[in-house]
Amino acid sequence: MHRIAIVGAGQAGLPLAFGLLDKGYEVTVVSDRTPDQIRGGKVLSSQCMFGSALQIESDLGIDDWHDLCPPVDGISFSLQSPDPGGGPLIDWKARLDRPARSVDQRIKMAQWLVKLEARGARVLIQKAGVADLEALADTHDLVIVSAGKGDVAQLFERDASRSTFDAPQRVLSLTYVHGLKEADDYSRISFNVIPSVGEYFVIPALTLSGPCHIMFFEGIPQGPFDIWREALTPGDHLDAAKRLLRTWLPREADRAKRVELTDAHGILAGAFAPVVRKPVLQLPSGRPVFGLGDAIAINDPISGQGSSSATHACKVYLDAILAHGDAPFTRDWMEQTFEQYWTYAEAVTQWTNSLLMPPPQYRLKLLDAAVRSPAIASAIVNGFDHPPSFFPWWSDAEACERFIADRQDSVSNAPASRDLQRDGMNQRFATP
Repeated sequence: MHRIAIVGAGQAGLPLAFGLLDKGYEVTVVSDRTPDQIRGGKVLSSQCMFGSALQIESDLGIDDWHDLCPPVDGISFSLQSPDPGGGPLIDWKARLDRPARSVDQRIKMAQWLVKLEARGARVLIQKAGVADLEALADTHDLVIVSAGKGDVAQLFERDASRSTFDAPQRVLSLTYVHGLKEADDYSRISFNVIPSVGEYFVIPALTLSGPCHIMFFEGIPQGPFDIWREALTPGDHLDAAKRLLRTWLPREADRAKRVELTDAHGILAGAFAPVVRKPVLQLPSGRPVFGLGDAIAINDPISGQGSSSATHACKVYLDAILAHGDAPFTRDWMEQTFEQYWTYAEAVTQWTNSLLMPPPQYRLKLLDAAVRSPAIASAIVNGFDHPPSFFPWWSDAEACERFIADRQDSVSNAPASRDLQRDGMNQRFATP
């Protein structure tokens, strides 16, 4: 049975380790922090996971928070006026076919590491560089790097043909809070878009101190949401978030009147450029190392796909390893395995990148049609669980027209929205 080393203790690498252990493989996991350091550190992500990814965790027997984490039963979408306090131009909601969930990764990764070691995995606490990868390659049949946020991921070559951007497209901010008012009917993600400014999400979640909400801002660089460098303390961070809501999103500000930080480490701010890297790193010795998850394909979190994509990548890699038997893990096998995952990830990347750009007029028409068509709203919302389902109608004007026409018989009596074409809304999405 092969010996496999996984560098990185995150949403892709740890579930893969569980799957391999269950099949009798010898597994080494390398983490740059102990479970206590993870649990006591800053939040890592908004990490909402949709139904198909949660099913993968459940099948692996590691969905330990199903009954503790508040479910996300749907998604609401609001296109706001670009004028401060101008209110929504488009406003609708729909239920997910299967609930989503967001569990603070400080809880998950810490508990998973402990559990893996108890099941027989070798857990090493160290940072990994080239020399460490060489040492692991000496003693293992396969070395996988899944440390997407670590320096080791930078060793993999950027794939220019698959990477649309070379700079951050949004400035990001997370604030974990208690006391945010629940949605009025069913638990859901609130997705608010403000042209030329950015996006704001509210995500029900579970954190160290119990159920909570995540206030998540995506700001266009140099725009009104790009203020987080001025927030020097956790309290400053929360005050800045509430101030933005009062200015730009009064309805969401009303929900957040009584919020308090869940803990002093429940904030995060920063920016990164979305990137796709080539999946194989050749070490100086000539031995190949295989990249996984965010180490190879990392998207902007505007589409909420990071944790779900990492879990889908884990499943593809696990199945490929098990099917490979006792054959050696060659560079060709690694590249072919990644291409299997890319058949899914390409749609995620294309859809996510589209959300970072001003929408074409036909897509505004689609979002507006969802106000009156429950079938269209449902298709958009449930696409978050399977982004390939967005195509071709999300990216092609003629296919989009047919998609809308095919669902006209489900149109409700909802009031018509403002004439978005008359308002020139696609032009008003231009960055400041």
